[in-house]
Amino acid sequence: MARIGLFFSSSTGNTRRIAKAIKKRYDDDTMADALNVNKATPELFASYSHLILGSSTLGAGRLPGLETDCMGGGWEEFLPQLAEADFTGKTIALFGLGNQDKYPDEFVDALGILYQFFVARGAKVVGQWPADGYDFIASKALVDDEFVGLVLDQENQKLLTDARLAAWLKQIAADFDLPE
Repeated sequence: MARIGLFFSSSTGNTRRIAKAIKKRYDDDTMADALNVNKATPELFASYSHLILGSSTLGAGRLPGLETDCMGGGWEEFLPQLAEADFTGKTIALFGLGNQDKYPDEFVDALGILYQFFVARGAKVVGQWPADGYDFIASKALVDDEFVGLVLDQENQKLLTDARLAAWLKQIAADFDLPE
């Protein structure tokens, strides 16, 4: 079994594409295939000591799920299944997608929701990302003036994605025992 679990939730496919781009950089012993949480089980999820989790933010700062027209469900339905889980000793890195022009008041809020959920259950979250270079008003994903994970805007800053992703993976490499 791979050492690192890679899970995401997506409505348009952008988050899935980023998850697959992450997986493509690592072999099967290092990282599991990217899996949509609507196909995951709590047991599989909990079996990893290291997790990379991705989410888009939908509408007014919401997690992907049935209520946001995410076919098959998403984080909105999966998180309640993990409500009693203990993530102490687990290392998690988060990445999130949002649209800073269309949703500047709730930019990548889903990332902040995931962060709060897993930290409250004992997880160590790594991979904070600078807020410089983004133009938004508010975000639940900001802690101490940094994002709680990698932030990508595929609508307005797509040309920055590859460089940001490479820099972030290099940044979390030591915490995940990844080759740089």
